[in-house]
Amino acid sequence: MKGERMEAFLRSGRSLLLAYDQGLEHGPSTDFDERNVDPGFVMDIAVKGGFNGVVFQKGVAERFYTGKVPLIVKLNGKSNIPKGEPLSRQVCSVEYAVSLGAKGVGYTIYLGSAHEPEMFAEFGRIQEEAHERNIPAIAWVYPRGAAVTNDTSKETVAYAARAALELGADAAKIKYTGDSASFSWAVKAAGGVKVFMSGGPKAPTDEAFLRQVKGSMDAGATGLAVGRNVWQHNDPIVMTNHLRQIIFENKPVEALLPSLTV
Repeated sequence: MKGERMEAFLRSGRSLLLAYDQGLEHGPSTDFDERNVDPGFVMDIAVKGGFNGVVFQKGVAERFYTGKVPLIVKLNGKSNIPKGEPLSRQVCSVEYAVSLGAKGVGYTIYLGSAHEPEMFAEFGRIQEEAHERNIPAIAWVYPRGAAVTNDTSKETVAYAARAALELGADAAKIKYTGDSASFSWAVKAAGGVKVFMSGGPKAPTDEAFLRQVKGSMDAGATGLAVGRNVWQHNDPIVMTNHLRQIIFENKPVEALLPSLTV
């Protein structure tokens, strides 16, 4: 049953998710421009790009979700204004997310934060409530806090993946380690939990980003949860098509080079 909960977001065992929960986490001045500040613009990309799922906070889902792509509602969040050890608390219930049409729920855990016990306990309750409704609980596991010195090291990213398994997540969204060999250890540490590479901030070039995605897929990842590298792109659908060719068709980046922006 555990593997089946993710089926709504998979195609042939792989997946491409469009994340747009950054507005609460980062604020409008950091990530948005005149186009992508509009959630309707991103919802349109999700549909036209054929994404397997779209990630919204509840307020955006209430106003802009169209039902044309499977929905994941992010259940917790914080702003970037307070400093110190990060803590992201629940702001939406599983029940309300389902009422909005969610086929899955997401929750960020800041592994290594002084507040990680609170997030562990909260995710534990969310996971049980989600499974009672037979929908997946997806963990964004980001090592962060004064105790974390390198959040993309092989050891730290593998710890993030393992935490998702130990806490009962159906899928884990984790950062890329920088190379396929070390990222494969994180995939193994996840013990069968679906692993999604986190898209992160806009990469300096399309090629650089696509090589990260290819490396994660070669390492055994299920797919990619991407935001800024698509909806900040000059042509989001073109970038999406490149991603789809890597994730679902296993194409090498070299085959895409003629059409890339360098």
